[in-house]
Amino acid sequence: MPNLPPKSGIRVPANELNHFVRELFRHAGMSEKDAGVMADLLVLTDLRGVHSHGAQAAAGYIEMMRDGRVNPRPNVRVVSSTTTTRTYDGDGGMGHLPSWQAAEWVAHTAAAHGVAAATTTNHFHFGGAGKYSRLALAHGCIGFATSSHRFYPKGHIGGAGGGSPFSFAVPAGERPPLVIDMAASFVPWEDDLIQRIPNSFFKEIGLAAVMYALGGVLCGIYRPDRIPPESPWESNQGGFFAAFDVTALGRGVDFTTEMDRYISECEGLDPFPGLDASHLPGGVEHELEQRYREEGIPVSDKYRQRLEKMGEEFGVEPLFSRHEHTRFG
Repeated sequence: MPNLPPKSGIRVPANELNHFVRELFRHAGMSEKDAGVMADLLVLTDLRGVHSHGAQAAAGYIEMMRDGRVNPRPNVRVVSSTTTTRTYDGDGGMGHLPSWQAAEWVAHTAAAHGVAAATTTNHFHFGGAGKYSRLALAHGCIGFATSSHRFYPKGHIGGAGGGSPFSFAVPAGERPPLVIDMAASFVPWEDDLIQRIPNSFFKEIGLAAVMYALGGVLCGIYRPDRIPPESPWESNQGGFFAAFDVTALGRGVDFTTEMDRYISECEGLDPFPGLDASHLPGGVEHELEQRYREEGIPVSDKYRQRLEKMGEEFGVEPLFSRHEHTRFG
């Protein structure tokens, strides 16, 4: 299912939503620094319109910390390193924390050495993949991020990859960058569809399995010390991050100018039926981010109520009531 904006609710300025979410995580036991990172990343995801992995996810994450499944104060550390590769251990905490460090390091290192890659391990969910791949853009690099979780497949072959998320971000010049941010499962598993469009399912399985290998198996998600009872935490995910410097790899190519040309030509093509414009991946999200920074992030009533309830439990100052005048729908 695509991420769609809520049909009704209120609009909240990004900085205010950030502060509220940061306070929730801080009251749940996270350090000031880690709570800030979590809030930054969730709100950044909301600004791109990926609301399923934005601030509304905070309530579920905090519940898992309170249930003892996720470490609220992890000691994230580098456990192996070469000039262009690293592995980060997340110490049973949220995957956002080691993943952000890994993606930042990969971007800086690729800009200096041409290519770089890192894995993260021993952590929980890392959220939407796009916020990590996009870090490479500011360094003139192509970014890639994927993650997968430990699971034990049963039923048909469709579950082979677990729907692993992944993202590519490709820099451009004046046009919005090309950013694909999606799960590796994208076709409903229905018998009649499998009969009608089998190639779509075969491609989905192949893509998901590769992401599972990179973001899961390579990261050691089945190591006994990361599985209860040996591990006190539900450290069931890993991540893989890479970046490639377009200058180093595309000698003699004015890459961003050529990408602008390509993107502009694609935007001039006829749109899909029922749509009024043609966009490559990342174009719509770029427009949403600009609009949401000006107008505020749309917050559905359901999402608002869940966060407000958690805020009341922690004694965090109410946020949403003063934005009733921004109600839509």
